Amino acid sequence: MTTPTPPLNPRVIALAHYASRALLENVLDRHGVTFQQSVTLRVVAVAGEPVEREHLVGGVVGALKIDAADAHSVVDELVTAGALAAQGPSLVRITDAGRELYERTSAETAPVTARVYAGIPAEDLAVAGRVLSLITERADAEFAALPR
Repeated sequence: MTTPTPPLNPRVIALAHYASRALLENVLDRHGVTFQQSVTLRVVAVAGEPVEREHLVGGVVGALKIDAADAHSVVDELVTAGALAAQGPSLVRITDAGRELYERTSAETAPVTARVYAGIPAEDLAVAGRVLSLITERADAEFAALPR
C-alpha cells in the first residue's frame, strides 16, 4: 500500500524546508556558523564584489523576514569572526577566510543536496520552482501589507 501524495500546502512546504534546513545546519554547526550567518555570507559571496551594507541588510531582511537590527547584528557577527570586512564607510566585502568558509560549507552540502534531488525529473523541478516562486511572491506581498 502506498501513501497518497499530498497536495501542495503550507505544511508540505514547511516540512520540506525544515528537512532541508536541518541537513544544512548539520554542516554549518560543524563550522560554527548559524543559518542566518550562512544566508548573509552567501549574499556577499555570490556578489563577487563589495556590497553596500544597507543593500546586504535589506536582502537578509527580505530573505529571513527578520528586522533590520537583527540583520545588522548578523553582519557584525561575521565581521567579528573575520568572514566579512568593512571596506570604507558603507561597503562590506568577503574576506579570504569568509570565502573559504562559504566554499567549504557549499562543497559539503552539495553531495547531500544531489542525493535529495536525485531522480526527480527536471520537468517536475521546473514546475515546483515556478509554483514555489509564485507562492513566495504572494506571501511576500501579504507580509509587506501587514500592519507594523
